[in-house]
Amino acid sequence: MIGGTRYFGKLLVQRLLNAGHQVTIATRGHTPDPFGARISRIKVDRRNEHAMRTAFANCAGYDIVYDQMCYSPLDAAIAVKVFAGKVKRYIVASTIDVYRELLGQQDAPFGEDDINMLAQPIDTRYPWHDTRLATESYITGKVQAEAYLYRDGSLPLVTVRIGHVLAGAEDFTGRLAHYVDLVRQHAPLRYANAAAASSFMSAQGTSSFLMWAGAQDFLGPVNAACDGGLSAFDLVQRIGMLLDVPVRALPAKQAAAAGELSPFDYPAQYMMNTARAAQLGYRFGHSDDWLDHLILQHDLAFV
Repeated sequence: MIGGTRYFGKLLVQRLLNAGHQVTIATRGHTPDPFGARISRIKVDRRNEHAMRTAFANCAGYDIVYDQMCYSPLDAAIAVKVFAGKVKRYIVASTIDVYRELLGQQDAPFGEDDINMLAQPIDTRYPWHDTRLATESYITGKVQAEAYLYRDGSLPLVTVRIGHVLAGAEDFTGRLAHYVDLVRQHAPLRYANAAAASSFMSAQGTSSFLMWAGAQDFLGPVNAACDGGLSAFDLVQRIGMLLDVPVRALPAKQAAAAGELSPFDYPAQYMMNTARAAQLGYRFGHSDDWLDHLILQHDLAFV
C-alpha cells in the first residue's frame, strides 16, 4: 500500500488485516498509523525515483500493490520503473475528476469508455511535484497519470475512478463540513444548477470496493459510486431537514464553473455509470445508507 495512513487508505489496511492478509505500507513516515506490529513499513518518498528504486530493489514481488498516491505522470513513471514485472495486480485510486473536461457534453452518466486515455497528452516537463501547484494540477495530473500507465502497458493495471468521497470527523478535506457549517450558520448556498447531481462514495464503501477489486482478475478502469447522486442544492436541503434548520439557497446569476461556488457545485450533471462494476459482480449501496450518519458527525463537531 503506497499511502494508507489516513482516510479510506487506512480503512483498507484494516480490512486487509482483518481478512488475514500480510500488509506493507510505504509512506514518508510523517503520519502515525494505528496498526502496530501487524504490518510492515517502508519509509520512502513516493515522488523520489531513486528512493523508490532503492526501497524496492530487493523485493521479490507483491500479489497486489495499491497506489493511493499516484497524482501525476511523473508518479506513474516511477511506478512503472519500480514495479513492472514485480506485481500481479496494480490498483490505482483514481477519481471521478478524470471526467471533468467532459462536463456538460452529455446528459448520461459518464462511463469508463467516454474518455480515451490513450489519446490524452502527457506533459512530463510540468512541475508536477511542486507542492504550491498541487491543487490546481490535481485534475490534469490524475488524467495524465492514468494516460501514462495505460499507454505504457507494463503493469497489470486497474484504475478505480472513485466518486466524491465523504467521511465523518476524520475527513481532512472539509467538504461535507463546509455544507453543515453553512446550514448551521444560516448562511445562503449560492448554486449554479439545483439539478446537477454528482456521484458520491463513503470512505467505508470505497475501502470495501478496493478490497474487492484486489481479489478479482479484471483489468482497466472501473467507476465506483453509490446510487443516489446529489447536487450541492440537494445536499444542503438534506442537511437542513436532518438538523431541522431552515435553509437558504440562492441561484447564481450566471452559471459558475465547477467548484467556483462550493465544493460540489457544478453547472451540469456529473454522475458516473457503474454498469461495469455491476457486470463484474459488485453492487454498490445507496447514499441514503450512510450520508445522514456522516452529516450528524459533522454537526457534533460544529457544536
